[in-house]
Amino acid sequence: MVIPIGIVIGFGCALAGYVLHGGNPVVLWQPTEMLTIFGLAIGATISSNNSRTIKLMMHDLGAVFKGSKVNKVFLLDVLALMFELLNKIRKDGLMALEADIEEPENSEIFKKYPAVLENHHLVEFLTDYLRMMLGGSLNLVQLEGLMEQELEEFVKTEHLAVHAVDNMAQGLPAFGIVAAVMGVVQTMGSIGLPPAELGKLIGAALVGTFLGILFSYAVVAPMAAAMAQRGELEIKSLFAVKAILLASLNGFTPPQACEFGRKIMFPDQRPTFKEFDEKAKEVKGK
Repeated sequence: MVIPIGIVIGFGCALAGYVLHGGNPVVLWQPTEMLTIFGLAIGATISSNNSRTIKLMMHDLGAVFKGSKVNKVFLLDVLALMFELLNKIRKDGLMALEADIEEPENSEIFKKYPAVLENHHLVEFLTDYLRMMLGGSLNLVQLEGLMEQELEEFVKTEHLAVHAVDNMAQGLPAFGIVAAVMGVVQTMGSIGLPPAELGKLIGAALVGTFLGILFSYAVVAPMAAAMAQRGELEIKSLFAVKAILLASLNGFTPPQACEFGRKIMFPDQRPTFKEFDEKAKEVKGK
């Protein structure tokens, strides 16, 4: 819930500065200006993106307010899951994982890690490549190339929603100017009014420019940045799974293979070697 806190701080300080200068906050409430600005922004977003991108954008906007579930605890669970799966392969062979792969939600191994099981992208990515390894139809080079292509598509898909929101942020100042110009046109048509009345009309028009810039740089642009960062965290766990699977296929033991995945995680989020070692001992003990 970091984004709402940032928005409250930003808006609160901007409003406080305005009030401390002697401004009347009621003047800033201009529903018609907001209707014009956000109507144009939403219309432009709909017309410049297909339905798939809009659905992704709506989903990611909702998810970014909840915060990412990918943290050190989650990544430690990923490592523990991979360690347990690789140990089972080493002990009983790939065929022993067939039931776990086909129905991970009913797998005793996967059910130990509910946070990982809820991450459908990761589970699907993992089980798909375990299934391919089980089939034995692809060699190591082909498997690695296919993984890279799929991860590239994941990155591109994540960026679609980010670009859509970022484009909205870039357009908001211009739409604020449109609303302001429309207000000026109205003012020019009312030039015969007393100066006090004209001042109100001009002030209302200028609020359009203010709102466009404010919402662009204080709300929408930060949301786009937060979406991009959240996407990077989500995808990083997939890269870790890729590294572990490839290391295992290259003949490394389960602890060594998991170390490949651990080392490519973000330094501030990856579990330490000691934390993973203790988790691995706990898994082996069970």
